[in-house]
Amino acid sequence: MSRPLRSNFPRGSYLWAVRNAQWQVLGIPEEDCEKPKIAIVNSSSGLAACFSHLDGIVPVLKDAIRAAGGVSFEIRTAAPSDFVVAPGAKGAYMLVSRDLVTNDIEVAVEGALLDGMVCLTSCDKTVPGQLMAAGRLNIPTLMVACGYQPSGQYKGQHVDIEDVFVGAMHAQMGHLPMEDLIGMSREAIKGPGVCSGLGTANSMHIVCEALGMALPGTTPVAANSPQMFEAVRLAGQRIVQMVQEDLKPRDIMTAEAFANAVRSILSVGGSINCIKHLQAIATESECDVDVYGLFNRLAQDTPVLSAIRPVGDRFIEEYEAAGGARATLKQLESLLDRDVMTVTGQTLGQNLSGVRVADEDVIRPMSRPVANKPAIVLLRGSLAPDYGIVKTGIIERKSRQYTGPAICFSAADDAIAALQRQDIRPGHVVVMRGAGVTGGPGMGGGSSKVVFAIDGAGLGSDVALITDGHLSGLVCKGLVVAEVSPEGAVCGPLALVEDGDMISIDLDSQRCDLLVDEAVLAERKRHWTPPKKQFDKGWLQIYRRNVSSLAHGAVLIEPHASNRK
Repeated sequence: MSRPLRSNFPRGSYLWAVRNAQWQVLGIPEEDCEKPKIAIVNSSSGLAACFSHLDGIVPVLKDAIRAAGGVSFEIRTAAPSDFVVAPGAKGAYMLVSRDLVTNDIEVAVEGALLDGMVCLTSCDKTVPGQLMAAGRLNIPTLMVACGYQPSGQYKGQHVDIEDVFVGAMHAQMGHLPMEDLIGMSREAIKGPGVCSGLGTANSMHIVCEALGMALPGTTPVAANSPQMFEAVRLAGQRIVQMVQEDLKPRDIMTAEAFANAVRSILSVGGSINCIKHLQAIATESECDVDVYGLFNRLAQDTPVLSAIRPVGDRFIEEYEAAGGARATLKQLESLLDRDVMTVTGQTLGQNLSGVRVADEDVIRPMSRPVANKPAIVLLRGSLAPDYGIVKTGIIERKSRQYTGPAICFSAADDAIAALQRQDIRPGHVVVMRGAGVTGGPGMGGGSSKVVFAIDGAGLGSDVALITDGHLSGLVCKGLVVAEVSPEGAVCGPLALVEDGDMISIDLDSQRCDLLVDEAVLAERKRHWTPPKKQFDKGWLQIYRRNVSSLAHGAVLIEPHASNRK
């Protein structure tokens, strides 16, 4: 090793001696103290299928790192699964766990001054949390997607976790027999891995490759498949080379790379949660790029090339077989910056040389897209001065304009109860507020449940919903404007809406407006009082007091002044 390693200390010094004392007990030979020291970031948990297989991957990765001339150290982080941690604090732990993952990594890897890391990435919050840490620490890092779960069948029909989520709300609205929901839940997941649709997890796995932070051709992948384990072995070999080359995340995650990642998500109609996660990664990487602006601008000329559930009827297995993220990037090649560096040590253009798309009906060429109109639209207007996000999907809507009276709620359960009483009627705009990064905190509040309950009540085509909360990446139903910013809890316009106020949504002009006289709103604002802080203790309090706006990705820097109280 010709390049000095930051993890090495003079032989016989205090730091060398105490480390040697610790490590020799762990079976690490003294000579290994001079080798590249690689963190294996294992966000493992026995709470959910998403993470249950990661411990079995670690030995394969350790062997590969050892064979390449490195020494590995496994570290652990929080491992949140939305479907499991959602009950606590009304879902507030879901987004805030992303930043906890980042800080877990900083403490272990930066504290020990390790030389590089391989991140075993799985469910949707661990992916951005690990990428944020890579950008913050800026040491050689490689992301390994650990795969999606196999789905099952119920009564002869495909069933996956999305169907169970939707079905649960349909059952609550009385439109699905309880025995069918129970039967679906028993068959939906047939093995470990992340949700099998193109939700946030698989979308963010694609982001890893599109950013250049994962090896080409490794996303998405079936969990525990031969392809996944081959990617693990190659990652163990490559990370040691990256340390030797001093190839760091900020060399890779440039403004141009973020633009490539944005196009990749637009082209598959991926999860809208990728927007705030990419912005958070850019913020932690100190990359001066407006991801929201990129989505808004690049959507105009980025066609939708794939129709994977929940956007379309294709399955993630078909997308992987057609070539996955690498094939998508190949089809988009003329729109991409091909000169960006990747973890291979080569440019994106070099990585794509000679790539062939295995099935152009699944991943189409730009000359024959699934849809020309974007599957993700950002709106602005008097109700969303910063942005609100709509996942329009690929189905052409009968009308792209909607105007109706507001009916307002501050809790998901109240909105669902109103649906059951039939207080929410065709033509309404359901306003869900207090579920933003500060008000939730962490965007907890169950907005996705309300979307599926509206669908279960048979109102999916007749009611719009506007919220400052976020949606599950599996949501693609009805007209929903999510993540409206500024949020209600900091007196964004959403806080001033009253029942009966007229709201206008126009997808073509990308507007979302509250049709109330400014003088009336000014008077309401004068009398507005902040909502009571929710779950104001522990980690949730730390997050609420320090979280930034969505414009910064809701990371723990540059907090709103109102949050500090």
